[in-house]
Amino acid sequence: MDRKWWKEAVVYQIYPRSFQDSNGDGIGDLKGITSRLDYLQELGIDTVWLSPHFKSPNDDNGYDISDYRDIMDEFGTMEDFDEMQQEMRKRGIHLVIDLVVNHTSDEHEWFVESKKSKDNPYRDYYIWRDGKDGKEPNNWVSRFSGKAWDYNGETNQYYLHLYSPKQPDLNWENPKVRDEIYDMMKFWIEKGVDGFRLDAAGSYSKTEGLPDGDLNNVNVGAEYYLHGPRIHEYFKEMNEKVLSQYDDIMTVGEIAAVTVEDAKKYSGTDRQELGMIFQFEHVNLEYKNGDRYSLKPFKMSEFKKVMSKWQTELDGLAWNSLYLANHDQPRSVSRWGDDKKYRNESAKMLYTMIMTMQGTPYIYQGEELGMTNAGYTSIEDYQDINVRTIWKERVLTGMVSPEEMLDTLSVISRDNARTPMQWDDSKNGGFTTGTPWLKMNRNYTEINAKESLDNPDSIFHYMQKLIKLRKQNAVAVYGSFHEYDEENESLYVYTRELDGQKMLVVLNFTGEEKEFHLPKEIEYNKSQLYISNYENDGKIGDKCLRPYEAVVYLYE
Repeated sequence: MDRKWWKEAVVYQIYPRSFQDSNGDGIGDLKGITSRLDYLQELGIDTVWLSPHFKSPNDDNGYDISDYRDIMDEFGTMEDFDEMQQEMRKRGIHLVIDLVVNHTSDEHEWFVESKKSKDNPYRDYYIWRDGKDGKEPNNWVSRFSGKAWDYNGETNQYYLHLYSPKQPDLNWENPKVRDEIYDMMKFWIEKGVDGFRLDAAGSYSKTEGLPDGDLNNVNVGAEYYLHGPRIHEYFKEMNEKVLSQYDDIMTVGEIAAVTVEDAKKYSGTDRQELGMIFQFEHVNLEYKNGDRYSLKPFKMSEFKKVMSKWQTELDGLAWNSLYLANHDQPRSVSRWGDDKKYRNESAKMLYTMIMTMQGTPYIYQGEELGMTNAGYTSIEDYQDINVRTIWKERVLTGMVSPEEMLDTLSVISRDNARTPMQWDDSKNGGFTTGTPWLKMNRNYTEINAKESLDNPDSIFHYMQKLIKLRKQNAVAVYGSFHEYDEENESLYVYTRELDGQKMLVVLNFTGEEKEFHLPKEIEYNKSQLYISNYENDGKIGDKCLRPYEAVVYLYE
């Protein structure tokens, strides 16, 4: 197994807008992040993934970039960025930034020029097409719903946007575009960043001719822009021209609709493309027909099957990314645990799983506190552009009732994870002295960092111990994986093994007591307790697991 710093890292994702406001404008900023670095160091974090910090008009909270070499006005200045990075270095924290290069903002100077005329030097930086039969060039739909094309009257053509109309897709077929991107990557590496999370990374290559998509798919046209014909060529070129020129740059690609076999192509150890990818199979299990806003019952056996598949089928061939929550997903304790009666126990259990699997674990801000879904009861509370679009498309047209959609949003909306960090029980949770850009979760007076730091039994301190143990035991990082009792709808049981060291992990995913019987295949001469989220006698063997209990042993 090829060992790398980023394989052994524990990554903490910061969503700057919601992390810490330093100037009272209600929006988190870079100085705010710098002021909280001691907190991250105390937790044990050695790598930060910073969501987009670039200049942006914020149609999609920074994922619409107008200048790749400048800082978002609300976040501060380049001097603030440099100070933040220097303070991270002092604390031994690597910095990974978001690389959003499937599209730009329509306010980027490239697009401003591109839309002026068909012969503008920047015209081919984007994907422009004539209409067809008086309509759009094809039937593709936006990932944010609605048409994927917008009309420009100045040139009588349409431009492609797989997301918001204010996020025109870049034309990766144009080598000048790729060179611009590679030069920008070098700019940030030479400023000292240690890697990139590549947004919408599977969408850069579009099928020639841009054919009409299958109307039966939720994302019409996706078969012609996901994993396109030149995508691996582009990543190999990026590796050759940028990544290989520097020492061990971390890369993780956000790849939609990816299979294990696809992952081996993107991040295989023999491929010279990406270091690892984010896959979505486990977080998409509750969506009916792939529709994020149509939910179906969740089955634990299906969840385990997906998690275990990625563990075993990438072993030795590619590297996993381990996550349960991020800026696009709801809070993990609300999704898979019990965010009320057993919030403490279930949050600890969930991260026991993440921290005892092969791959690089990612902790989204606030997960270490057991922060919960937003609890909004009005559409007016939501700020997510995708939610607003879906509301118009489904509620205002009568497809679903407002009550039904609000119930769905309370479970799955991206804003569930974007509520401001809850630092203490003072006004606005210590996030800002002003008015928060997004409504606070009302439970900040009970769930916050101050309470967690003061409580030795908190999720924070348990997470801190998990991180420390992971760094001390290579089996938790690199060990091979084997699952037992696969069809059990309550327990997740697996072992890890590396160089003779063995680990047994037993997780109860329910709020009820469940019997665990030690698999007969597991033999041992001696064992010791690795960690548990309850008081535990430390003896390996049959036992009655308490609600959401997690127990891990090392044995020989």
